[in-house]
Amino acid sequence: MAKRDYYEVLGVVKSASHEEIKKAYRKLALKYHPDKNKGDKASENKFKEASEAYHVLSDKGRRANYDQFGHAAFEGAAGRGGFSNFDFSSAFSDIFGSDIFDDFFEGFGGTRGRRQRRSSNFRGEDLRYDLSISLEEAYYGKKQEIIFSSSDRCMRCSGHGSEPGSKPISCNTCGGQGSVRSSQGFFTIQQTCPGCGGSGEQISNLCKECKGIGKKQTRKKISTNIPKGVDDGTRIRLSGKGEAGIKGGGDGDLYIFVSVKPHSIFKRSEENLFFEFPISLANAALGVTVEVPTIDGGKAKVKIPPGTQNGKQFRLKGKGMPIMRNREFGDLYIQAVTEVPVALTKEQKNLLEEFKKLEDAKTNPSIKNFFEKAKKFWKN
Repeated sequence: MAKRDYYEVLGVVKSASHEEIKKAYRKLALKYHPDKNKGDKASENKFKEASEAYHVLSDKGRRANYDQFGHAAFEGAAGRGGFSNFDFSSAFSDIFGSDIFDDFFEGFGGTRGRRQRRSSNFRGEDLRYDLSISLEEAYYGKKQEIIFSSSDRCMRCSGHGSEPGSKPISCNTCGGQGSVRSSQGFFTIQQTCPGCGGSGEQISNLCKECKGIGKKQTRKKISTNIPKGVDDGTRIRLSGKGEAGIKGGGDGDLYIFVSVKPHSIFKRSEENLFFEFPISLANAALGVTVEVPTIDGGKAKVKIPPGTQNGKQFRLKGKGMPIMRNREFGDLYIQAVTEVPVALTKEQKNLLEEFKKLEDAKTNPSIKNFFEKAKKFWKN
């Protein structure tokens, strides 16, 4: 069965504004949501159809592709994690917000949203640690010790804030629900209870160790592996190493943001390395074999052929940076930079004067080509 036009599905014209599209979807989503039409397959299909249409038309890029190519713009999307895996309820949540979304489901017997909110309210915060390393350390990888300030769950009360042996009481504000509701026209807004922070409980006897907070500040020392090939801006996540959670909430994560210091010789672009190698005018003309440094601390021989021009690049395969979580390496590119001699001695000047007399167009083809073009330009 052919798909209906997305604009037709939402009941809007093709020139409809974003707000008009949003308003049309809101109306259809409330009407056909599966939890409001239990067992009604037709309503469920209409909800999915409307959500898919909104998913495409609410995004400028996707809408432009659809306007130009129609449904063909998304053919094969199912095989690439497209609409077959699309969470149709996510569009509903985008429109109404997470609190209203959860309240909508609770109205039909669901408690998922309330449980998730309570748990997330008391999860520990994520932390950031900035780490600066050298290019050599990025090449080899390293074991890094990190010292930082964070919080640990209070051992005396196990993070619940109550003195051992005592129990919290039900929150007077929300009656133990963890949330309060207020009506705004057609909708009922559900918000986290300001009295208990969403736990549904109030502490009657504060823990003597943490004063009811459930955690306390401390200095932490952990060791982690910085992988080979790590690049500037890489983010490393250490799960559960952030701030401690309280009242049953999980611990946050620690994110290490890596910056790689500039190197005195090498410049990096992803897995490849570059540097400029200066050679004399005589060596560029006559050719020479030179030894150049590599990032692993070794040396590599490079043959500079006679007549090498300024800017010529030479590639050393596999002499770049290791590719993270891979056995392969990038390449090293060496760029020849011809240095014109300065502060010439009298003898050097005399020799160059003699060489100049012996020069002809055959030894400088680029110069000859340029002046031939210039003559034609002047003539015209």
